[in-house]
Amino acid sequence: MTYSVMPIGHVRSCFKEKFAIPRQPALASAARGCLELLAPYDRAEAIEGLEGVSHVWLLFMFHQALESQPRLKVRPPRLGGNRSIGVFATRATHRPNGIGQSVVRLERAEPGKLWLSGIDLLDGTPVIDIKPYVPYADHVPGAINRLADAPPALVAVGWSEPALQQAHQHAHRLGEPLVELIEQCLAQDPRPAYQVPPPERHYGVRLWDVEVRWHYPTVDTIRVLEVVAQA
Repeated sequence: MTYSVMPIGHVRSCFKEKFAIPRQPALASAARGCLELLAPYDRAEAIEGLEGVSHVWLLFMFHQALESQPRLKVRPPRLGGNRSIGVFATRATHRPNGIGQSVVRLERAEPGKLWLSGIDLLDGTPVIDIKPYVPYADHVPGAINRLADAPPALVAVGWSEPALQQAHQHAHRLGEPLVELIEQCLAQDPRPAYQVPPPERHYGVRLWDVEVRWHYPTVDTIRVLEVVAQA
């Protein structure tokens, strides 16, 4: 038996490409976006009661990682990208039906739009359901996961003076906490875990409408070099 699902809306996100998106929600509180709901869910009736909810679960599609062949084992970045484990022991994007889930902060709700923070969702992500976070049920005291028992260690993020000035200017223009977003995302070290780049190698990612470029002056530090607007 097969089933079909239809999106109830799409996310408009600060993340314009997959690289540098936090590997779990809530790791970057400055990561913000908006879920634009489709008809008939864009009516006020659909969100009645959400004014009493601080966080919601989003069920969504990994729309840029859908695969025709199932994977039984994957190589999670958390484990360095070299160790292969069962797909159901991970939250890898390579899911049997391409379904992901994230718990995100609900900043405010209005008919047709939910304003969110702490997101880990690519711009344009199709959302297939919304469920309220229920603290007494969703928080499980004593729960364990030996593969992911603590957040990843953070990398120190520094700035060139011109890059910091550029970031502040764009933050003011966008009305978004851009400096904090850059620091929170880069501190989680988006490079592949097995990669040790030389200092002359530069990386880049698009956040909102700016390109952020950085390098690794040492193995465990990042220096932001430039924050420039993109057309």
